[in-house]
Amino acid sequence: MSASSNSSTATLPKTPKEWKKALEELPSTPEKIPAFFFGHGSPMLAFPEDEAERMGDVMRNNGPKGALAAFLKDFGPTLLSKYKPKGIVVFSAHWETLGERLVTDYGDENPLLMDYYGFQQALYQLKFKSRGDSALSQRVVQLYKDAGYLARTTSKLEPRGEDGRGFSGPGLDHGVFVPFRLMFGEEFTDIPIVEVSMDGTLDPLKNLALGEVVAPLRREGILVLSGGLLVHNLRDFSSFSETHANGLVKEFNQAILDAITIADPAARKEALIGLMKHKGFRAAHPRADHFVPLYIAAGAGGSDADVRVVSAIYGAPTFAFDP
Repeated sequence: MSASSNSSTATLPKTPKEWKKALEELPSTPEKIPAFFFGHGSPMLAFPEDEAERMGDVMRNNGPKGALAAFLKDFGPTLLSKYKPKGIVVFSAHWETLGERLVTDYGDENPLLMDYYGFQQALYQLKFKSRGDSALSQRVVQLYKDAGYLARTTSKLEPRGEDGRGFSGPGLDHGVFVPFRLMFGEEFTDIPIVEVSMDGTLDPLKNLALGEVVAPLRREGILVLSGGLLVHNLRDFSSFSETHANGLVKEFNQAILDAITIADPAARKEALIGLMKHKGFRAAHPRADHFVPLYIAAGAGGSDADVRVVSAIYGAPTFAFDP
């Protein structure tokens, strides 16, 4: 739905029927592709389905048979059919740098950084075959340099993090390849994918500005995605379930939806920035890394953008900026 008025969650798309309708109603605008914040989920999305049956309620909701997995399977094909992107530029909650922007330039095959620990062996055998594109990587770097940032590409030869298989390496992190496997399939080489690091200060305005820099790409046939989770507290697993989360977390989740559905862009921006001061913020986010991708997407949408709530799945919604 469009953020033409401040709305309650009762009117927002939470069921498959509702989010399918919201996806169908997105305008087909390849000449100006919206920027999207999306709930990227967790490695639980990739759990073997037979094991998912044995999960508890909290885990099951976030697993391969939960609402987010179902939504992502609808979301990806819609993006491809409506916007026919020439490339994808993605930001993830799992890659932050201080002082400079790093942009992947991995050539004909993007490696995977399995940056999660303690899971069953099957999760370290996941496949997602995709490719990069040097021209797109250089375009992103140049945009940041023109805006006064330090920026450079990073290649397969440069580690960017620790891998749960026991080494330091390069690659797309699990905030990208885990949801993308559901969105686009295990082999997706037609359209290049480039990942960009977010600002490690986790400052909302600095990350909003990062999104503003890449906004021109949307008129060049490039899909800009920014993935995170709007409830992410690994110290309190009950927070991942709308049924079991405490009142403060639920209140914060509602505050996000109230802010995003403010019609006036300036008032919406003020409300979004203010969310990090909400009394429930730290109950939902001991650290802000999974929250600030929302600001990158908002920045990429532009200062006068409308917003559509594409899905209002608890803790892992999807918003289209400037649809």
